[in-house]
Amino acid sequence: MSDDLQVLKAQAKIELDKLEAQATAKEVAAKAIGKDAIMWIVLLVVIGVASSAFLPTESLPAVIGLVATATMALIQMVNGIVNEAKKEEKPEIVIIKELIARLAQKEPPMRVDVEGDRVTVSKGDDKITAKGM
Repeated sequence: MSDDLQVLKAQAKIELDKLEAQATAKEVAAKAIGKDAIMWIVLLVVIGVASSAFLPTESLPAVIGLVATATMALIQMVNGIVNEAKKEEKPEIVIIKELIARLAQKEPPMRVDVEGDRVTVSKGDDKITAKGM
């Protein structure tokens, strides 16, 4: 029975390793930061509070400022990973993509009919008629 359990554990580990190998760099970074972020934030806060007991009052604002800055930077990193905003494409790239899409479309042919002094230009459902002078 224990041999079957060891084989099952080994197979599960192999499948887990396969899934982790397919993860993107962002997913790996998010997992690594997510595991330890709370611990680091708490540690920074404890360092700030503990420093108030041992440091002279003149140096406390600098230390607390540094601890607060480091904590906010870590929170921003976690927030940036969790709430990834979609990047807007540059306007020139949007225009190029739109032009490519227009070129790929099949447009109906243009037709010009001339009957005496009357000219009719039609393209798809659009039709324009002009009368000569």
